[in-house]
Amino acid sequence: MSKRNAFYAQSGGVTAVINASAAGVIETARRHRSRIGKVYAGRNGIIGALEEDLIDTSKESAASIRALKHTPAGAFGSCRYKLKGLEESRAQYERLIEVFRAHDIGYFFYNGGNDSADTCLKVSQIAEKLGYPLTAVHVPKTVDNDLAVTDNCPGFGSVAKYVATSMREAAFDVASMAKTSTKVFVLEVMGRHAGWITAAVGMADDADTPIPLVLLFPEIPFDEAAFLAAVDAKTRAHGYCCVGVSEGLQNAEGGLMADAGSKDAFGHAQLGGVGPLIANLVKDRLGYKVHWAVADYLQRAARHIASKTDVEQSYAVGRAAVEYALAGKNAVMAAITRVSDRPYRWKITAAPLSKVANVEKMLPRDFIARDGYGITAKARAYLGPLIKGEAPPPFKDGLPRYVRLKNVPVARKLPGFKV
Repeated sequence: MSKRNAFYAQSGGVTAVINASAAGVIETARRHRSRIGKVYAGRNGIIGALEEDLIDTSKESAASIRALKHTPAGAFGSCRYKLKGLEESRAQYERLIEVFRAHDIGYFFYNGGNDSADTCLKVSQIAEKLGYPLTAVHVPKTVDNDLAVTDNCPGFGSVAKYVATSMREAAFDVASMAKTSTKVFVLEVMGRHAGWITAAVGMADDADTPIPLVLLFPEIPFDEAAFLAAVDAKTRAHGYCCVGVSEGLQNAEGGLMADAGSKDAFGHAQLGGVGPLIANLVKDRLGYKVHWAVADYLQRAARHIASKTDVEQSYAVGRAAVEYALAGKNAVMAAITRVSDRPYRWKITAAPLSKVANVEKMLPRDFIARDGYGITAKARAYLGPLIKGEAPPPFKDGLPRYVRLKNVPVARKLPGFKV
């Protein structure tokens, strides 16, 4: 087979370990120079392909690409930009193929979540319709952990480790002050529809480190009276209480309690902050002094406390994506398959994108305690291995050292295109 170039892009919200997947793609491609020429990255995700704004990763040293493994966020820029249906957005898909043809791109690696899986599938379909030889492989990523087929999603384990650690540390703080000051602490975490991250907060409480904890999942409609009773009971019994709440908490009618009334680029409701809403409710109805925090970008950017398991899996899906493409596997995702819990073993398998795109994996009900406010032993067995191990970045002068790539642009060959 003739040597052809590859295109790689990052999409959606970035994570502490998405760059490890980028390293996996680029380093593996470099080991197959007889089959893959250059790896071009899209500046700001798929927009980089549409605008022919490509980055030549061959200009980066081996050391810089290796340093991506411990650098958070998206090294090439990401975007929230959703390509619609093939017919509705046909001009955009044709533009992608035009750019790929101009730069002899035969491999397409798209690193993202649900919407990215859908885009990757559609790109493979339009390439086939237009008779353009392209192998498209999806590289999974999402802190929400809601991709179908894969056991877990790269990016989730590190967020899970961060929120569980943060809640445990905050709980020690609140416990020490509760006699005369704050009695309730509320932590809002990500999770638009699926409560995986909220469940991870529950790992802060265990047999060795008991914490009076109440969790609010998007899968469980909010019951104000029951919630206040639970918080009051734990505060009276222990002197304080901690609350973990998902940004996607729903009311009894199924509406988002923190819906700000606007939409993001993917058409998702822009959430306005349920943490302070819950904190004010506790303060107003129970009279307790309350502090609240929104983990927001901190939870997904915290590379300093990333899960070693997560780092290894993130790199592995990037490496596998290239290997699948070279083996001729098209329109697939590099999925993580759990082989066993004890000892924890996993492997990478190819999942058809038709079974992944636009499918949202919710937190199973048997992962949530019967009263709806905690997690079960089954959830702990699932979550435990994903937060195991430490893989800290190098530090200098007390701060982590991260790499910033040169991101040298590739010369354009085509007329401009308006996105």
